Amino acid sequence: MSSNIHFYHQHADRLDAEYGRVSFESVHQDWQAHWPQAGMRVLDVGAGNGRDARFMAQRQCSVIAIEPSKNLRNKGKQHCAALTDGSVQWLDDRLPELTAAQALGIQFDLILVSAVWMHLNASERQRAFRKLAKLLAANGKLVITLRHGDFTDGRSAHPVSVDQISQFAQDQALKIVVETPLGNDQLGRSAVQWQTVVLTLPDDGSGDLTRVRHIIVNDSKSATYKLALLRTLLRIADAHPGAVVDRSDGQVALPLGLVALYWLRQFKRLVDDGQLQQHSNPNTQLGFIKAPWAQLRHLKADDLQIGALFQGKEAQALQQVLGDIIHTIKVGPVAFTYQGNDKSQPYFNILRQRRRKADSVVLDQPFFSRFGQFTLSESLWDCLRLYHSWIEPLVVNQWVNEMRGYARNHDREANLAINLDFYHRHLAWLNPEHNTRAMQQKAAQLEQQGHRIRSVWSGTVLAAHQRHMDHCLPFAYWPNNDDWNLLPSSAQENLKKSARLPSQYRLNASKTRILDWWQLAFAEPTEQRRFFQQASLSLPNLPLGCGEFEAVFEAMSFQCQGVKSRLLVREW
Repeated sequence: MSSNIHFYHQHADRLDAEYGRVSFESVHQDWQAHWPQAGMRVLDVGAGNGRDARFMAQRQCSVIAIEPSKNLRNKGKQHCAALTDGSVQWLDDRLPELTAAQALGIQFDLILVSAVWMHLNASERQRAFRKLAKLLAANGKLVITLRHGDFTDGRSAHPVSVDQISQFAQDQALKIVVETPLGNDQLGRSAVQWQTVVLTLPDDGSGDLTRVRHIIVNDSKSATYKLALLRTLLRIADAHPGAVVDRSDGQVALPLGLVALYWLRQFKRLVDDGQLQQHSNPNTQLGFIKAPWAQLRHLKADDLQIGALFQGKEAQALQQVLGDIIHTIKVGPVAFTYQGNDKSQPYFNILRQRRRKADSVVLDQPFFSRFGQFTLSESLWDCLRLYHSWIEPLVVNQWVNEMRGYARNHDREANLAINLDFYHRHLAWLNPEHNTRAMQQKAAQLEQQGHRIRSVWSGTVLAAHQRHMDHCLPFAYWPNNDDWNLLPSSAQENLKKSARLPSQYRLNASKTRILDWWQLAFAEPTEQRRFFQQASLSLPNLPLGCGEFEAVFEAMSFQCQGVKSRLLVREW
């Protein structure tokens, strides 16, 4: 398909004028009954010059437009610039991979694939259809327009048919609701005819929620390891979409060191602070609690943040502990979590790498990847990401139930040494007090150097007593204290915003001020490196080694859309 993309790139001016000669209403009249309504989330795949995206945005839809041709994408951005609410966001992505779209973690009410399908060959179509189906919300609509007729200008095309799409639909549990007859070409080309297929997803069709619930509630457990692994993956799926190192052949690969770090963080409170029994046999030592663990007892879970630096003996001990955790995960929950009674079909796999211990380590993507890879099915990963807010409370409650049945914990309850709140407090993921202090100190330091700190939302100069650090993505819904997520605002603005997401219009209006703040606050190389390390793990579609503040802003905008989609957070 790359030669076709090159064609669209080279002929963007001519194609822009050609697309502009016909309207959305005339091109897509045959599926008018399914046109998107106000408030819907729309994905326009192969958006071209933005004609269709602009029309759907004018119907008050939130549109993400995908276009792999840079010149056409720029044309589309220009045509959509007049939409002051920022309701069309552009993404460089392509079929069949849709890598960037998947990383957003959004399910769409309508996906439009117009005048694209003929460019894919049969194997690409099967893969593309599977990807599109996974991006579709329950009861959402997938609209594919089919061009019948060859090109005479150098572009390549493959024959299309409704029968082929029907077979793909059966494989992905989609249902065809509209199949239009062949219609004439709106540009008057006699050798070209068009047809439209509209499909819907009656439910999620994956069965993964049922599988996850079975692991949580019904799977046999001699320790809390299976629950710990599920919660680890839930947290990574929600907080670190940028952590995926590979997504192919229906599998998702994560850096193994990150999985081990999140395991360590959650057990730190339970074992060190709470001294809560985690194994049904009170005389059995946890597999990962060995001599090096004692050398890290002085650390709190919140000290193990992305971007943190460890040196000397502390770095050596941390690497050994992570290795011990990986071994425990591999021989424990990975080995004993599988489909039905078939051990040959595990839900998870681990591929370890041999590595040398370093005397100095930074908790970042390259460090995590040195340990190897953790893989799981793509559909299960998407399930954990999309339904995190529903699944995690079930995991936590079941974890508490398991712990309450263990002898030492039960005895402590009987002696009134611990209660239900004690369990939940030690399963808390982040300390809510560990919030904005560092950024407030940074602002005060800059102020002493003669800089004026302005609100990113209004541009107002902020005196120290009225300055707040606002979580752009609200902490109540998405607990993230990364540097990029903390923005100076007035106390009044922060309280008014409360636990709401900034609208796309507000984000766009504040873009220059946000970029100015980041450039000012993170000018030092060490601070800048930490800023980008955090952003590349927490935000979608940022490449490893990203060093552009504007790219972080764009990724932050997409993350806002994803959190809004998954958690139904109100906008400000």
